[in-house]
Amino acid sequence: MENLLITAQERSPHVDFNFATGLLTIAGESYPDDASKVFGPIFEALDSYLAEVQPLPIRLEIELVYFNSSSAKALMNMFKRLDQAAIAGQKIDVYWRFAAEDETMREFGEDFSEDLSALAFHLVETDGK
Repeated sequence: MENLLITAQERSPHVDFNFATGLLTIAGESYPDDASKVFGPIFEALDSYLAEVQPLPIRLEIELVYFNSSSAKALMNMFKRLDQAAIAGQKIDVYWRFAAEDETMREFGEDFSEDLSALAFHLVETDGK
């Protein structure tokens, strides 16, 4: 499988999914006109990865400074998809990174984590630099 690399645009995040290591990174801002154009390729890549006979554990690192409601819905859909995989036995860790002074992003991470039953969801405070 080929890695997924999407360069950040003005309204969409940087995405990097390294299949050899199982590391998926999403960072920046996400408020595209059509969230499915941003998240569709991520969902396809995750589905392909999870369809492997024995995929490596997934480490999802998210460090968004802003996202809109359609991106929030897409993120929740991604988390639910990953939660189902974790329930089935796939090891998945999510690291939700947020700047120490950004209470909004902390609360979003807390809210997302409360709706998931099997994902290892880690809230990680950064220095914001």
